[in-house]
Amino acid sequence: MPWESMKREIIHRSRSKSNQVYGCRPGERPIEVLLNYGIINLNKPAGPTSHQVSAYVQQVLGQKRAGHSGTLDPMVTGVLPTALGRATRITQALLVAGKEYVCLMHVHKEATPEKIKEVLAQFVGKIRQLPPVKSAVKRRWRFRKIYYLDILEIKDRNVLFRVGCQAGTYIRKLCTDIGEKLGTGAHMAGLVRSKAGPFTDKDMVTLQDLRDAMWYYKEQKNDKFLRHCIRDIEVAVGHLPKVWVLDTTVDTLCHGVDLKAPGIAKVETDIQAEEMVAVMTLKEELVGLGKAVMISRQMISEEKGLAVKMEKVFMLPDVYPKHKREEKKDEPVQSA
Repeated sequence: MPWESMKREIIHRSRSKSNQVYGCRPGERPIEVLLNYGIINLNKPAGPTSHQVSAYVQQVLGQKRAGHSGTLDPMVTGVLPTALGRATRITQALLVAGKEYVCLMHVHKEATPEKIKEVLAQFVGKIRQLPPVKSAVKRRWRFRKIYYLDILEIKDRNVLFRVGCQAGTYIRKLCTDIGEKLGTGAHMAGLVRSKAGPFTDKDMVTLQDLRDAMWYYKEQKNDKFLRHCIRDIEVAVGHLPKVWVLDTTVDTLCHGVDLKAPGIAKVETDIQAEEMVAVMTLKEELVGLGKAVMISRQMISEEKGLAVKMEKVFMLPDVYPKHKREEKKDEPVQSA
């Protein structure tokens, strides 16, 4: 994935440290908070729709809200991040994140392995795709990126491959297009989603895991298994570039004010204008999401000006103290 291959560094505007009295580091939140402000890396089973799975999660955990990040067809299995309660809006950041699938494609007529490899290689990069007739989007031609397409096995007319792609790529249609290019015809025989943004198939949990964990929590007063199933919301922004803010800036943002340059403590390198960023506290808590107005270097060098236009705020007001004008501001420092 593009974000995985990008090596970002951290550059400082201020050497401020966070006051331990305020906020709560991820990993230290009470389980009652996680149940209404966490996210589950769910292994969707074959059969139910993504919406039905989300409804089942609500029922098991006794929550009023749960939302998934990107619909999977009923028979498709794999990674389906499902956010709880106040965290449900984080799924918007995952909808646009890259995805990875393991696909079984059945070729309708005989084709040599060499020919199959040659044709599949042609689908890496920018492709033009027309969504299938039954889809959630308007049916018109659009461009999508295929980051990689690795053949895992070819046996008879079956081709098993792993594909990393831009959000909104239809793998069923990709198989059809490959079949047309081969001149044999082909269709998708099976599909598993192995990645969705920072979530992978390495640490998925099942609906049964979730149900068992809830039983232990309710009946045995043991939240260990539930903590294994429900992750902090910050995990969901692992693929986004980060901007950290001063303690005195946090509450202002929570009241709907955009982030100005003086309120920044440090940033990751290579942030571009209009890029979505995660705004964090110095304790690594997610404050919100926004669109960068400045690039990284400007964020640490400009004395004033709008740095990030906030779009979604997740932290509640009054978790951090209000800014007092008489407080001495931190002196800017040279970046490392």
